[in-house]
Amino acid sequence: MSAPNDLILFHYPFSPYARRISWYLALRGVSHAQCLQPPILPRPDLSALNIAYRRIPLLSIGSSVLCDTRLILATLETLDFPGAAPPLGATSPPGRALERLLARWTVDGGVFNRAAQLIPPAMPLLRDPAFLADRTGFSGRAWSVEAQAKGRPEALVAMQDCFALVEDELLGDGREWVAGGKTPGLADVEAVWPFDWLFGMDGALPTELFGEAVYPRTHAWIRRFGKAVKVAKGGKKPVTLKGPEALQTVVKSAKGAIGGRGVDGKDPLGLQAGDEVEVWPIDSGFGHRDRGLLVLLTKDEVAIEVKTKEGGHDIRVHMPRWGFRVQKVGTKAVKL
Repeated sequence: MSAPNDLILFHYPFSPYARRISWYLALRGVSHAQCLQPPILPRPDLSALNIAYRRIPLLSIGSSVLCDTRLILATLETLDFPGAAPPLGATSPPGRALERLLARWTVDGGVFNRAAQLIPPAMPLLRDPAFLADRTGFSGRAWSVEAQAKGRPEALVAMQDCFALVEDELLGDGREWVAGGKTPGLADVEAVWPFDWLFGMDGALPTELFGEAVYPRTHAWIRRFGKAVKVAKGGKKPVTLKGPEALQTVVKSAKGAIGGRGVDGKDPLGLQAGDEVEVWPIDSGFGHRDRGLLVLLTKDEVAIEVKTKEGGHDIRVHMPRWGFRVQKVGTKAVKL
């Protein structure tokens, strides 16, 4: 079984981050395959690719595997696909700035972290020791029912501020979509996901604080977005590949690796092409480092070449520079 457009989304359906990518692909009408993963480690399919990165989702394009939704979306915006709609991003500098700021706000600015603190205590996951241990190691904070309850009041106040920004500022003039226009764009994808995720969990948000009577524009926006995605999907589902099929698709891709080669000689790290480096995120999942040969380094992206554990095939692993650390193997770690 092949992957349409040589695209495979590695994810699990409950992941709010993964929805960012599946929504984007649906809105553009980009056919792709998926390889479903367990919500906690281990993930043998990714281990077979020799990828240590433990966050979801990942997207393979040819023999390149992209990590982090910010890099995935930025890369998809540069690509055209047969029969698909054009990129969703704004064409004006102010519009592109808004998209980037919304991505920083929801991912780095604390919106999702506060949303995660509002997972209802009654959810079975919060009583699963394996899940709690996995998420504690992943995030560096406690995930027990007691810890969730303790942080809930503060998280509710923080989310009120976030909802007010959407209600009064982003949608305050009555527009249907964040960047204007008649259809959802990249700005909506960047902004809607934590709010949609919260509304999908019974008991996460008290009605008296977050009901439709309090935030009518926000509720309507989330419903419009969901309807637009549903219409775009048209009942179609991605091709589902098992792990071995996904591995073979990646290593045998006729498309090969994307992004070219080249290391910026002016980069502050002073690295050179071919250096053995480790790359890892510094906000969460920081205990899992990927090691390989440096093939691409720009102010926006780093790519390393690794050999799969099964078959020893060369693939590339790509990560953004924002929120990630790159360090030459053998150098002494510097505390920052």
